Amino acid sequence: MNQTHASTHTWDRLAIGLSGLCLVHCVATTIFLAAMSAFGGLLGSHWVHEVGLTLAMTLGAFALGRGMLDHGFMMPSAVGGLGLGVMAGSLTLPHDGTEAAATMLGVLILALGHDLNRRGTSHPFGRR
Repeated sequence: MNQTHASTHTWDRLAIGLSGLCLVHCVATTIFLAAMSAFGGLLGSHWVHEVGLTLAMTLGAFALGRGMLDHGFMMPSAVGGLGLGVMAGSLTLPHDGTEAAATMLGVLILALGHDLNRRGTSHPFGRR
């Protein structure tokens, strides 16, 4: 095989690879957009938010309560409870973007409560 033939072979392989990536991109984009349009109505349903809030409240009560028993600090549970309250209150807001903003704020406050809970277990004054 001469030098020119090897160079052409390399360029052809790169072009075939790029064509394959293009095909994967087109198929994946089509599948993704079809799935989004199919599940878009489902994800926006009110019951999905209620189920998600129920799961968050159950997990939050367990994790924050368990942390309070482990390290003895109430602050993480209070902050987490505030976050859950903001999330629950957001269900009463109109769907003009305020519900989403309030939910995100509640989620951030809840995450802060969980982070404080995690840090409480390593605090030197916490229970062992």
